Amino acid sequence: MEHIRNLVRETLSEAWYTLYRYTYEYLRSDGQWDKQQREAYDRGNGAAALLYDPVRQRVVLTRQFRLPTYINGNQDGFLTEVCAGLLDGDAPEACMKREILEETGYAVTSVVKVAEVYTSPGAVTEKLYLYQAQYSPEMKRESGGGVAEESEDIQILEWSYAQVFNALKKGLIRDAKTLILLQHAIVFGPLKGCVPNENG
Repeated sequence: MEHIRNLVRETLSEAWYTLYRYTYEYLRSDGQWDKQQREAYDRGNGAAALLYDPVRQRVVLTRQFRLPTYINGNQDGFLTEVCAGLLDGDAPEACMKREILEETGYAVTSVVKVAEVYTSPGAVTEKLYLYQAQYSPEMKRESGGGVAEESEDIQILEWSYAQVFNALKKGLIRDAKTLILLQHAIVFGPLKGCVPNENG
């Protein structure tokens, strides 16, 4: 049975991405139709990947300034994250390989899909395709750091597995997609069974 009827969309802003207002009727669990109005921010879908080196037990992360976090309590505005980017019309895997090269300089041969998640379903339409990808020093092709023409200024971090566990333990990772991918790697993936001792 359909739970939505009389859906009407109007555009509120197209400044950076697109902000819509939707008016509709929603069929409640008690059988009554409830007229509602919601705003949804459409920035397109994206992809993110955790890069890991099983031989040297390292992962590659990025660090960059995120204005929304700065205006909401993140003192310096920087977040440590996995590599990520918008699809921009590409298939998710192609996007992910492109973003990995642009942000980290590594030309990975393949990416393995982990999950699909909605990042903030109460207000944002974005769906993220999550991957993990194996890398090695020999795959380094470019300097990375992002695309300057897109105002990207990305720091590249290479952490040991011990540093990853320590950062998680101390609550230093505050980006949702990064938490998901790191925890998935620990429970199901390449970091499973690699819990370091207290001395790292």
